[in-house]
Amino acid sequence: MKKNVWEEFFNREAPHYLDEPFTKNTKEEIEFIMREFRLPKGAKILDVGCGVGRHSLELAKRGYKVTGIDISEGMLREAMKKAEEEDVQVEFIKADATKFKRENEFDAAICLCEGAFSLLGLSDDPIEHDLAILRNVYDSLKPGGKFLLTALSALGRVKGATNEDIEKGIFDPNSMTFFEEIEAPDGTKFPIRERVYVPTELYLMFKMAGFNVLGIWGGTAGRWGKRKVDFDDIEIMVLAEKQG
Repeated sequence: MKKNVWEEFFNREAPHYLDEPFTKNTKEEIEFIMREFRLPKGAKILDVGCGVGRHSLELAKRGYKVTGIDISEGMLREAMKKAEEEDVQVEFIKADATKFKRENEFDAAICLCEGAFSLLGLSDDPIEHDLAILRNVYDSLKPGGKFLLTALSALGRVKGATNEDIEKGIFDPNSMTFFEEIEAPDGTKFPIRERVYVPTELYLMFKMAGFNVLGIWGGTAGRWGKRKVDFDDIEIMVLAEKQG
């Protein structure tokens, strides 16, 4: 079966991923997560689009039972190598977030820094792809379980787009998607498709999946906090809870 373009890209990106500037705030992000989730040690947390496991491993070190899923074998290989080096136990699974769920198993879930959400395959439906992820997370949570997600913000991205971008097909305002080319560290170029959001749309999609939305804030790496989303935010953060 042909691989998703994002799977191919992240397989090549994996050994270099932790060089990215947005990966440098892991411990601060974990402290934020722990304050919002308020879970006892031993609680089960699902990390959707876990990548090289930087959040999964830190949560496991703090006594949580973590399952991390990702579409990329390369990213998971790096995660498992790091877990072995640091003697940390995490269940890592190769899985597509639009298909993976475990009914009522987890006390909380995270999907951070473009971990599956907002990243479309070239033929994916721009609404159903991300909605499927939300529904799977909802089903996987126990009643009352919390979910923290960051999604690509449309506010700054669309502000910088032009009518020429629309004419060339770089930006599609009907689906709020950007079509661009990205280069992996080895020089391989990939055509990619990203979905961007405004806060109201995220609120409605979470409600469609069954969640109660507890907060929507600016979610850009290094700027996490309970503050209003602004035009400089690359990502929007949503904290939600499964009805229980």
